[in-house]
Amino acid sequence: MPNPTAVSETVEEKNGGRVPGWVVAVVVVASVLGLILLEGGLWCWCFKNSSKFASLSSQYALLEYASGAPVQFTFNQLQRATKGFKEKLGAGGFGAVYRAVLANKSVAAVKQLEGIEQGEKQFRMEVATISSTHHLNLVRLIGFCSEGRHRLLVYEFMKNGSLDKFLFSEDHSSGRLLNWEQRFNIALGTAKGITYLHEECRDCIVHCDIKPENILLDENYIAKVSDFGLAKLINPKDHRHRTLTSHVRGTRGYLAPEWLANLPITSKSDVYSYGMVLLEIVSGKRNFEVSEETNQKKCSLWAYEEFERGNMEAIMEMDMEQVIRAIQVSFWCIQEQPSQRPTMGKVVQMLEGVFEIDRPPAPKATEGSFAGTSLNASSTSGVSTFAASAPAPSSSSSFQTAGFLSSASAINVERQSSSLLHSEIK
Repeated sequence: MPNPTAVSETVEEKNGGRVPGWVVAVVVVASVLGLILLEGGLWCWCFKNSSKFASLSSQYALLEYASGAPVQFTFNQLQRATKGFKEKLGAGGFGAVYRAVLANKSVAAVKQLEGIEQGEKQFRMEVATISSTHHLNLVRLIGFCSEGRHRLLVYEFMKNGSLDKFLFSEDHSSGRLLNWEQRFNIALGTAKGITYLHEECRDCIVHCDIKPENILLDENYIAKVSDFGLAKLINPKDHRHRTLTSHVRGTRGYLAPEWLANLPITSKSDVYSYGMVLLEIVSGKRNFEVSEETNQKKCSLWAYEEFERGNMEAIMEMDMEQVIRAIQVSFWCIQEQPSQRPTMGKVVQMLEGVFEIDRPPAPKATEGSFAGTSLNASSTSGVSTFAASAPAPSSSSSFQTAGFLSSASAINVERQSSSLLHSEIK
């Protein structure tokens, strides 16, 4: 009868007293996978069921923004930040805008784009273009949400809303009035922002919808150009003059003649729109208004007639040379022929008084400048992305007069022009 103890000792000697390697590998892999699954399950449960954890996650996400990259938010995070999308700031062409308080307690504006094909295209374009543009006079993109059918954009919040509320407000006791210095700085800041889009970006960006509703003011009344939903990136090849082939976009009253004539669209189309806005900043009147005050003429034509007569009667102390300069620049911008309009970079130099300005030709009336409705196929509103709906056009403003503007003493507007302007606009 063999001894069991002896047999056991013999087996152990043959196996060397060790556990097979494949057994060890299976145990280790199974343990690691189990830990990963357990940890993943715990994190998922925490984020789905605890607003505290979700808030912490959002704070970590905002650290990404400090590096300059747009933050990707979840829909639930933005729903909480906007309190269920309750506080509506306004409505743009592709969706509404809501006030939000992010996890780091900063206030933001959330633009909601849902259920529209064009809205999704706009979303993708805005994320790509705005996140790559950084300028003092451009609105800043904080982040976005792309989750299922939800498409949202998160922007910095502009405390003072859009420019139109200051220019065309009927409530003179509201305190929402701008003096000339503020108006001029807003005009100059807007010009610098558009110049950046046209001349300083890697690709020339044509905004296509420059208007007071798309010029926002921060707490210091610094102008920031907003709403790049209609912007197009022009091909890098000959990017300063390459044309766009899209349908008519923008808002009547600010559209350059080439839009309606089906002619090539370039950055000079934005220059025309800016010229109309500049006239509104100076006069406080809607450029498409026709009233007894403007002799039943469009504001730009009436303004030029008053300019020709020298009928610019002062109502407040201001730098009249600066006022005249702004008026002349606006008339140059709204010339019918794009080749006659200066570039936005030249506009900035003219406003800053770098050189003298030639006497502008009279602007011509265009069919597309008599109405104030949006021409965007997906929009019936020309309202800013971040501000409440624009008030009805009004002839009242803190800067309106019976005449256009004023000069206590005669100002020679027929000064000899430097060849610098001619070389640019010819």
